[in-house]
Amino acid sequence: MKLATFDADADAGQHVGFVDGDEVVDLTAADPSLETMIELLERDPRQVSAAAASAPRLPVSEVKLCAPVPRPPKFLAIGYNYAAHLEETHMERPTRQAWFNKQQTCVIGPGDPIWIPAIAPDEVDYEGELGLVIGKRCKDVPNEKKSVLDVVAGFTIIDDVSVRDWQTLEPGMVVSKSFDTHGPIGPWIVTPDEIGDPLDLRLRTYVSGDLRQDGHTADMLFNLYEQVAYLSSAFTLEVGDVLATGTPSGIAWHRPGMYLKAGDTVRIEIEKIGALENPVIDEPRRPAP
Repeated sequence: MKLATFDADADAGQHVGFVDGDEVVDLTAADPSLETMIELLERDPRQVSAAAASAPRLPVSEVKLCAPVPRPPKFLAIGYNYAAHLEETHMERPTRQAWFNKQQTCVIGPGDPIWIPAIAPDEVDYEGELGLVIGKRCKDVPNEKKSVLDVVAGFTIIDDVSVRDWQTLEPGMVVSKSFDTHGPIGPWIVTPDEIGDPLDLRLRTYVSGDLRQDGHTADMLFNLYEQVAYLSSAFTLEVGDVLATGTPSGIAWHRPGMYLKAGDTVRIEIEKIGALENPVIDEPRRPAP
């Protein structure tokens, strides 16, 4: 199942539902208490099935898909998690997982523009990543496939947009990874039953049609089962938390001619999930106060 957040009508606000072929089933229209993706994930499946039976269906082409979880409780990303990526960034192999926060306010959805910041326009980079969405509140999850997938709602696509010149000045990476619009997520959440083995997925990133990244989730240094076990050993993971599981090689860092610029389009494809595409524009000028 493909779970989606979408705008069907400018006056109605965001709704949630699921994609069935070329249509989206509008669960919010059938049950107004299902307002957000987090509420949908927390709901008893039997209640969701009852809403689906009477829900209107809309052509996907006529709705605006949004980030599946527009404001995740936590948006966490692991760094330096593919061997070839380590080589291109001149980093040593980590002995333990290295995580950082991306702020909620950086999240955008499919088709929304990535801004080139006015204060940092020169080294804006892309990172195509497999995203994981938590579906059950959990703590101390064992490092095993069955236990981890039991708490996972599904998988999505993430672009961990990064401002590299700021990143070199800030070891924690919180600011350099959290500029407004620098967290595209989408186009939906695909449930584990449709994915099969999440460690057997090809990931490709294109910038204006040029293939930049061509990786495979099997090449993670710390796989997603280890990631969920590690994080949940320290703190509780909540419904709707989003984890970015690392990027393969092919980023622009240390390759000056490859950084993003206004007019580019970033398209990330992950098999069995789909594609996340975002145009790149200069940061809009804000009106004077």
